Amino acid sequence: MFGSLIVRMMLAPKRGRAMAGVTFSAQWAMAALRCVHREPLLMSDLINADELAQMLSDPDLCVFDSSWYLPAEQRNPHDEFLQRRIPGAQFFDFDGAICRTDTDLPHMLPSVGEFQQHARRLGVTRSSRVVVYDTHGLFASPRAWWMFRSMGQRDCKVLNGGLPAWEARGLATQFGPPAEIAPGDFVAVLQSGWVIDTEQVLQATAHGDQRILDARPAGRFAGQEPEPRAGLRRGHMPGAQNLPSSELVRDGRLRDAPALKQAFATAARPDAPLIMTCGSGVTAAILALAAASCRSYDPDV
Repeated sequence: MFGSLIVRMMLAPKRGRAMAGVTFSAQWAMAALRCVHREPLLMSDLINADELAQMLSDPDLCVFDSSWYLPAEQRNPHDEFLQRRIPGAQFFDFDGAICRTDTDLPHMLPSVGEFQQHARRLGVTRSSRVVVYDTHGLFASPRAWWMFRSMGQRDCKVLNGGLPAWEARGLATQFGPPAEIAPGDFVAVLQSGWVIDTEQVLQATAHGDQRILDARPAGRFAGQEPEPRAGLRRGHMPGAQNLPSSELVRDGRLRDAPALKQAFATAARPDAPLIMTCGSGVTAAILALAAASCRSYDPDV
């Protein structure tokens, strides 16, 4: 049976570290999942538009637009945030602000202190209930979800269907600069089980005791299509198996639990430790959210 879950994302690797034909660079960012048997929890990592609408008056609620686009889309998520957003939302910029600034690797997880500073600036408190969404429906928001969970924010949910689902329900939106908010007192505590480093990934590829799932499209996984960032090598890690994140999402929403379970059962045995990989750590988080949504898990294991 499906068991409990730890989500891990790879920390920024040392530049130029190579293994079996693969160079660690901006091409690789990881999320890893470990499963052991646990009783199911009642908590869900997803929320729908109607549920969120009923929560908007909650003073502990923090809503974040965490939209991000691939370079080829040539879209500015912050500009779009200013044009329309869920009422009361703040912009969660994991690509340009809430990320490491001492590396040229894209949107790497910031230090505990830096994340805490940003979260407090955005009004997150010790009692906050966090909801993240994006304008695609479900694409970049799982990355923000993982960041909050890795920093100890247990109550964090993803709006299934994102802004399109909100607007489809006829719910109101806002535009213009967001209102000023009081700083929060959130205390970030890195959950070590949710991050993984280069050496651990190298060991996994060498020993073969963990299943590596690559969330990129099949063409990029096979090296038949170029990477979206210039200068990145084609192909995949040794021993990896392809599970495109697009197969877990339908019409901007995460697929139902039976479909997700089938996808993971096809990719790996239910009790196998999993490593999720993608181009920069965004679509890997979709796999992480999907695994969390269809497995019984305890993020503290």
